Amino acid sequence: MSELQQGAKKESSISHKAKIRPTRFSILWVIPILAIIISASLAWRHFVTQGPTIVISFDTADGIVPGQTQVKNKAVNLGVVQGVTLSADMKHADVTVQMKVESARYLTAHSRFWVVSPRINGASITGLDTLLSGAYIALDPGQIGGKFQDHFKGLETPPGVRSDQPGSTFWLVSPTLESLGSGSPVFFRDLTVGEVLGYTMPPGGEGPILLQVFVRKPYDHYLKSDSRFWNVSGIQVGFGPGGLKVHLQSLQALLSGGVAFGRPQNKRGDDATDAESNSVFRLYSSKEEADNTRYHRKFRVAIYVDTSVGNLTEGSKVTMFGLQVGVVTGVTLQLGNDQHPSRVRVDMELEPGRVASEKSGGRKQSATVLNDLITSGMKASIQNVSFLTGEAMVVLSFSHNSKSGQVTEENGVVILPSEPGGMDGILQSVSSIADKFSNMPLTEMGENLNNLIAHTDERIHSPEVTRSMVALRGSLQALNRLLDHADDDLPALSHKVQETLEQARLLLKTYGGDEDFSRNLKTLILRLSQMSRSLRQTSDYIDHHPSALIMGRTK
Repeated sequence: MSELQQGAKKESSISHKAKIRPTRFSILWVIPILAIIISASLAWRHFVTQGPTIVISFDTADGIVPGQTQVKNKAVNLGVVQGVTLSADMKHADVTVQMKVESARYLTAHSRFWVVSPRINGASITGLDTLLSGAYIALDPGQIGGKFQDHFKGLETPPGVRSDQPGSTFWLVSPTLESLGSGSPVFFRDLTVGEVLGYTMPPGGEGPILLQVFVRKPYDHYLKSDSRFWNVSGIQVGFGPGGLKVHLQSLQALLSGGVAFGRPQNKRGDDATDAESNSVFRLYSSKEEADNTRYHRKFRVAIYVDTSVGNLTEGSKVTMFGLQVGVVTGVTLQLGNDQHPSRVRVDMELEPGRVASEKSGGRKQSATVLNDLITSGMKASIQNVSFLTGEAMVVLSFSHNSKSGQVTEENGVVILPSEPGGMDGILQSVSSIADKFSNMPLTEMGENLNNLIAHTDERIHSPEVTRSMVALRGSLQALNRLLDHADDDLPALSHKVQETLEQARLLLKTYGGDEDFSRNLKTLILRLSQMSRSLRQTSDYIDHHPSALIMGRTK
């Protein structure tokens, strides 16, 4: 056998004699195995519990910090912001949020996101708790259910109504917005029951503005189909019978505006039904205007005036004996032409329901009553309500000197007779008196008066008048002395009176040209004649009855 064959044979014999040992398990392998199991469990748990990743677009990323800012609903953490990037068009910030798995069912088209931070809205301050904890993103899931969505447009301001808040929304129509805006309160009997959600401008900027309001339960059931909304923004200042009146709904309404609703005054009965959600109401400028809508019957009238109308505007009152009977609907200027001079037309609507029942009578009866009033002398005038504010109104009144007017119509509108009122009426009366004075011959009257005074002065200082006055004074003194001794010599008294009369007649004859002096002197002579006659009668009676001086006259 060759050496190669012998060597191979030896190897085979040796290999049959060798024994193979089994491999032993080391305890050190437990540690990596456990690490692998734990890592796999954590990985599985991470992928199983990890929610979806969403992207929220905001105009700005103020207050949002990656890894710190949370997404919350009712103070429960639902996710954490992972990153903030700028959009490709650089118009907004994209916020990437890692949500929890249990929040996946809330991420639908109804979800809304906004950043909660300190805000001042009117008189309310919100988000003060974020001063210490930092801003966070609030989630309102809206209606539960719907298709999953991972991209959202964030709100720049908090929504007025949360999805979990019960209530109803309604629409208001207003020609102007004034100070109303999102967050303005809604009042019912001075209680805050809702808020304004927002407004919609009409296409092209022309037409009424639509405001959406939310009323919480159970107050939305107080809103009836005949309810009225009115604006309560700011401070309402006015002058009334009681003086200066200031009305402030609330501090919040002063700063952010507000609306209120209620049923018209004197409204009775429960025939009105509850207002349905998304019903449309008109927004009135004041509570007074809202209450006036309960008068459904209107009677159109108008007046023409050629004097100043002052601050008379649409909505001014029409009163009769101090009670409102209508409102002014228009004030227009009409330039003069061949048919009429320049004037102002004031259109009004009389409301018979203010003085009578809405169910009593009709248009014909109202027209008959109005015709009777005009025939009785009723006229319309424009009066100033307050000199401080300049407010004006139309007053229907009867004048003692006014003549009965005639009923005329223009295109179905009754034209009431008018007269100047207020300061215009006073100025017109003063102007009429001034015209009469200006037509008087004051110059001629003054010259005649001067001539009369000059002639009278010459007559009074003439020697004849002086002597007559001296003689008359002497006669009167003698008469006084005679009266002192009337019991002794009544016939002599009568004689002296006769002499006095003669002196008076002489004086009258001397001063016959002066009418006033002559008239006074004639009166004096008449009194002296009566006294002389009485003295003669007394003298005759004493001659026949001497005892009368002691006993008096017997009946």
